[in-house]
Amino acid sequence: MRYKFHPEALAEYGHAARYYADCQEGLELRFMAAVEHTIHQILEAPERWRILEEDIRRCLTRVFPYAVLYTVEADFVLILAVMHCHREPGYWQHRRVGRS
Repeated sequence: MRYKFHPEALAEYGHAARYYADCQEGLELRFMAAVEHTIHQILEAPERWRILEEDIRRCLTRVFPYAVLYTVEADFVLILAVMHCHREPGYWQHRRVGRS
């Protein structure tokens, strides 16, 4: 199965990686590896992860306080958010309308 990022999810993923790059050299690579590992887990078994709301599922990353929120579409997984778990819950909900 393939995956797509909602444009805003891809942007927040990039922002988070840049934040970690500013914190410590190479930390952004560890963050990106954690997110990519999480996406790989999702693709292996998309129905495995907890339903957060309606058809939105959540898979937590390891080490970093982030979750990947996604839906399972007909032929791909749509990543709606790469969400920091300790900030503003629900900010991503508008992305469900008119999914990209």
